[in-house]
Formats: sequence, structure tokens, C-alpha cells
Amino acid sequence: MKNLLSAGRFLAQDLASTILFLALYLLTDNLFLSVGIGMALGVAQIFWAFARRRTIGTMQWLSVVLVLASGTATFFTRDPRFVMLKPTVIYCIVGVVMMKRGWMNRYLPPRAESVKDLATAFGYAWAGLMFFSAALNIGLALSLDAKLWAAIMSAWGIASKIALFLVQYAVMTSIGKRRAMLATPAA
Repeated sequence: MKNLLSAGRFLAQDLASTILFLALYLLTDNLFLSVGIGMALGVAQIFWAFARRRTIGTMQWLSVVLVLASGTATFFTRDPRFVMLKPTVIYCIVGVVMMKRGWMNRYLPPRAESVKDLATAFGYAWAGLMFFSAALNIGLALSLDAKLWAAIMSAWGIASKIALFLVQYAVMTSIGKRRAMLATPAA
């Protein structure tokens, strides 16, 4: 759980400028204010990391480049879809990383040794969810206004991940218990 929370914290930091953009846009309905402040936050995060002499991760560099590129395109075209498409890139990158066989095994507790094969399969399911979310984001970003897009993608992002986590937990726990019973000799 600690590893999951740590990974979530890093992802939230990487997406902070996009999250701030969405929140401000929903609250103010001011595209340029929202994009400008989102871009400023992305740049400020980089300067903050430099000032604290911290290593800036690849995802953070990618995030700030995407924020600046999509924000600049939004300013020039007056079209929020450039910012709305940024999560698609993030979903695709995360999906590609999750295609690595067994990536999830390092997060399993020792008692889950008997279900590592299932964790590998669910690792691919998570990658599939990321790719599906990327495709869904493209479709919604190109067909909906920013407010409706933000509401739907926020709900989808949370609900889909919770649902897959619960299914994975139930399946792995159930099969893990069954395998443990079969491996234990009858008394």
C-alpha cells in the first residue's frame, strides 16, 4: 500500500498542472487564466526541484513539456482541446510501461507468491485500461466541451481504476486462498 501511495503522489505531482487547469476552468470558465496558471505551475515545479537540488524525473519533464506545448497551442488557437488531449499522452506512456511482463510482482507481499502469474495477467489488464482510457479521452476531448469532458474523464479515471483494483483483489485473493488450501496436506 505504501508503494501504491508513493506512486500516486508522484503521478499527482506530474499531473498537478493539468488538474489545476481543470479545476480553475470549471470554477472560472476562463480558458486563458486557467491555461496560464497551469503552465506557470508546471514551470514552478521544475524551478522548485532545481532549487532543492532534486532530480527531475522523466515523467515530470514530459509533463512540463506537454503543459507548455498544449498550453501554447491553446493560447494561439483559443481551443482547450490541446490541453484536454494531454492525458492521452500520459495514459499511453503509462500503458507502454505496464506492458512489461511482471511489472506488478514487485508490489506483491510475500504471501502472494502463489499468484504471481495472476499479477502478470492483471498487469496487462492495467495496461489495457490505460490504452482504453487514452482512446476514450481522445474521443471525448474531440467531441465534448471542456466542462463535460472534465466531469466524465474524472469520473471514469477514478471509477475504472477502483473497479479494476477491486476485481483484481477479489480474484487474486480467492485464487490465492484456493491454491494455498490445495498446497496444504490434509490432516
